Amino acid sequence: MTAGPEAQDERPERWDEGGPERLYIVGSGRDQAGKRSDLDLVTLIVARGTPGSDMQPEHAAIIHMCNYPLSVAEISAYLRLPVSTVTVLLETLLDGSHIEARAPLPTATLPDIEILEAVMHGLQNL
Repeated sequence: MTAGPEAQDERPERWDEGGPERLYIVGSGRDQAGKRSDLDLVTLIVARGTPGSDMQPEHAAIIHMCNYPLSVAEISAYLRLPVSTVTVLLETLLDGSHIEARAPLPTATLPDIEILEAVMHGLQNL
């Protein structure tokens, strides 16, 4: 006896790892980033200790990977989670003083165009 199309409909639904249900659970039911608006894609995150045994796996992973400064965007990419979900996780860790958020390093200012032209002319004269 062959299984028809109706037999395929009876299969249980598979858990979609990227689905909204998983993101809701990972974020502990918090649907949006809360009171911290200073976390953006380039904010650097540094761990302040070691993960506890009572932490969610995602929280522990963030603490493990942040031994050196990582941006919010990098953490999101490594965890393969949306930035909004990672922001919720980071806020939970910030509230518990498990991590520290730092402003990104300032970008270097471009040198004066006149200095670049003088260097270029000097090199051409060699």
